Amino acid sequence: MATKILVVTEFRGGKFKKGSLECLAQASRMKAGLGGGDVAALVIGGKEARAAAASLGKQGADKVIAVCTEWLEGFNGDAYGRVAADVCKAEKPEIVLFAATLDGKDVAPRLAAHLDVGYAPDCTKIDVAGGRLALVRPVYGGKAYAKVALKGTPQLASIRPNSVPLLDKELAEAKVTEMAPSFGAGDLKSVVKEIQAAKSDKVDLTEAEIIVSGGRGLKGPENFGVIEEFAREIGATVGASRAVVDAGWRPHSDQVGQTGKTVSPNLYFAIGISGAIQHLAGMSTSKVIVAVNKDKDQPIFKVANYGIVGDLFEVVPRMTAEVKKLKKG
Repeated sequence: MATKILVVTEFRGGKFKKGSLECLAQASRMKAGLGGGDVAALVIGGKEARAAAASLGKQGADKVIAVCTEWLEGFNGDAYGRVAADVCKAEKPEIVLFAATLDGKDVAPRLAAHLDVGYAPDCTKIDVAGGRLALVRPVYGGKAYAKVALKGTPQLASIRPNSVPLLDKELAEAKVTEMAPSFGAGDLKSVVKEIQAAKSDKVDLTEAEIIVSGGRGLKGPENFGVIEEFAREIGATVGASRAVVDAGWRPHSDQVGQTGKTVSPNLYFAIGISGAIQHLAGMSTSKVIVAVNKDKDQPIFKVANYGIVGDLFEVVPRMTAEVKKLKKG
C-alpha cells in the first residue's frame, strides 16, 4: 500500500526521541481521514538505529524505511535532509512529519527546500480536514495562534513535543525495508566531527511531563536547592528563566523561553518568575501552569491556571512538605 504519511524519526542516545513516537502515534490516528494508506517511519543512522527500527511499529508505523550506514551514525543536517528527500521522491507521501526538536528544526526546512514545498514548524495542534492537514501553531511569541493550511504535496510540518499523546496501547513491530543513500560521505559540504553534549541524568526539558522553573526571585544560585528538592519529590525536571541563565546561575540547557527551549509539559511551575514575554513564548502552551510570586501584579499570573501570591521561600518548602506527607500516607 502506498505511503500516505512519512515520519522522519530521531534516534539519539540509544533510543528514539519521544517526540518522534508522538508524531507516529498522531499519524496513525490521522490516516483514516486520508482514506487509508501506510504510515511509514524513516530511520537514518547507524547499526544501533537499524537494530531498533522495527520497534517503531509499536507506536503506529505500518512500515519502516531504514537508511543506515556507518557515516550516517552521527547527525548531519545536510546528509539527513538529502536522505529524506530521496525517500520522499521514492515513496511520494502526501504528508511528512517531524518532531520540533533541534534536529527536526534543522532537517525539515532543508527537506522543504529540496522538494520546493511549504513547511509549517512547531505546530501544537495537527489534524486532517478534507484530506489535507489542518494545523495550529503559535505566532507573535505565543501571543496568538494561527490556523495554517499548506499548498502543494507533500505537506511538511513539525509537531511540538508533548503536544499530542502516544497511543493508548502498543501495536506490533513493523517490517523494515533497507534503502541505500544516493550519495556518499564525500559528497557532503560539511562533516560533523564530534557532538559534545553535557552529561545529565535528567529528562530533557522538551520531553518532560512536569517542569519546575526558577527565576530571579530565588535571589542567587545557592537557593535553587529549594526548587530542586520540590522537583525531586514530584518527579519534575528543573528549568530556569533567561535572567537566571544570563546571570550564570544555571546552564543554558535549563533555559525556557524564546531564546531557550520551548516546552509543553502537562504541569509547569513558574517559581519567582515575572513572566516576561520572552519566557511566556517558551512555556505558554503548557497544559497547566502554576505560578508562585510575591508580587500579585506580575504578568505570569495572567497565563497561570493557579497562582500563589507569597514568598517562595515559605511557599515552596511547604509544598514540598505536603508532597512528602502524601507520598508517605
